[in-house]
Amino acid sequence: MTEKENKNPFPFRKILLYGYGNPGRQDDGLGNAFIEELQKWVSQKNLSGIELESDYQLNIEDALTIADKDLVIFIDASMEEDIQDFKLSRVDPSNATIEFTMHAVSASFILDLCRKLYHHEPVTCMLHIRGYEWDFQEGITAKAEDNLKKALTFMRDHIENPQIFNNLMG
Repeated sequence: MTEKENKNPFPFRKILLYGYGNPGRQDDGLGNAFIEELQKWVSQKNLSGIELESDYQLNIEDALTIADKDLVIFIDASMEEDIQDFKLSRVDPSNATIEFTMHAVSASFILDLCRKLYHHEPVTCMLHIRGYEWDFQEGITAKAEDNLKKALTFMRDHIENPQIFNNLMG
């Protein structure tokens, strides 16, 4: 394989990284900023099999978006105080009631819907990036920007060393 050919280093065939949030609410835009920065890197490395998506919120239609994927990583800002900078956790399917909040449905609901409608359950994780400010203002705070950089380094390391992802398949 030449350097110019596409490369997919993952143990998964089809990967989706899906960031969401509202960039007009300061740190709530961390998921979108993550995808924007990772896109530059994925393009530079000419990686194949990695799809990147970004939106304001998850919607029920996203069950179809993940239906043909092997690995899905949702990326969102987090208010959780027990998260120092970022945390990757496994998402389990859940048919919990849809709540009308900033994010219309949860990742676990999307996964459950995918399983029910399309009879497929991709390995699914959530990358929580710690945010601090949520006012109606564009721009990520300096502390959240540091967390974003750490999360990007983590993901790039995992992409370049795909054997680390093997523990997600269990």
